Amino acid sequence: MTRRTLIAAGVAAAAAPALGTTGVLLPGVRIRPDRAAMVAVPGGRVYVRINGDLAGTRPPIVLLHGGPGSAHWYFLNATALAGDRAVILYDQLDSGRSDTPGDPANWQVARFVAELEAVRAALGVARWHVLGASWGGTVALEYAARRPAALAGLVLQSPLVSTEVWLRDARILKDAMPPAVRDLLDRCDTPAAAPAADCDAATDAFNARHVRMRAPPSEVAAYKAALPRSFSPDIYNHMWGRAEFTATGTLRSYDGRPLLARLDGRRTLFVAGEHDEARPETVRGFAAAVPGGADFAMVADAAHSVMNDNPAAFLAVLRPWLAARDRRAVSDAIS
Repeated sequence: MTRRTLIAAGVAAAAAPALGTTGVLLPGVRIRPDRAAMVAVPGGRVYVRINGDLAGTRPPIVLLHGGPGSAHWYFLNATALAGDRAVILYDQLDSGRSDTPGDPANWQVARFVAELEAVRAALGVARWHVLGASWGGTVALEYAARRPAALAGLVLQSPLVSTEVWLRDARILKDAMPPAVRDLLDRCDTPAAAPAADCDAATDAFNARHVRMRAPPSEVAAYKAALPRSFSPDIYNHMWGRAEFTATGTLRSYDGRPLLARLDGRRTLFVAGEHDEARPETVRGFAAAVPGGADFAMVADAAHSVMNDNPAAFLAVLRPWLAARDRRAVSDAIS
């Protein structure tokens, strides 16, 4: 065996037990949208798809993907909610099916927040629930901190709230990897300090433990493959960096912790996967920092990609929580 083969074999052994397994497609999932449109936002147009009735009695839910630079594909299991309420998925500018102006001037937190509001206005939605995952949680946090009247409920799943805290958690998780993998990951933070293939293999081992434990189900994988872009590395590298545990981009000093004080704990839910790179202990702490305390749920048998790893358990949390917020919104309107 070559040295690289030995490293790859050792890295594979370090991966999570679920590595190589495939996720499930939930009953009621709608792979195709009921409606889709290109919506004008600051900087260009974004692709928006809807399943369910926007004029239904329950507020719709919009889901914001992570990255920065990912796409909406990994939220397809959430369309199983479309029998209860409309489900809105969209690709942020320069991602997925959206326009690709490729202008770094667009890659600013405030513009992504304005993008979300532009989607709401274009769809004519008076009130909605907002779910942001990872970097999408950053956008959702910033949006909610403005206290928009349209916000019925806020779900922050594995959010990037503070880069300092994120990297602190990453250090803890890296230190728990086998020593050879941990040391290789550290060396890979220095350009050309280790072969790129070795760095990729070590990063994949970390990701298999803490980012995505399962491959997408075949239907989702095929949908992803048909996208013009399922991941946009230019945005990711510009705003974040080489890997999940290395921040060298424009978000390297991001700190949204002061915004937690502006959230309404009665309408806010924090979620983390059991093996999440956004460590459950940390996310629970963010929930406790919200005035009055926000709700928190940990989804078992899931890493960072909660909707991919254990969608049934995630929706089992979301359905009753959203329904309770619906009732609260009606009560507030009457009072």
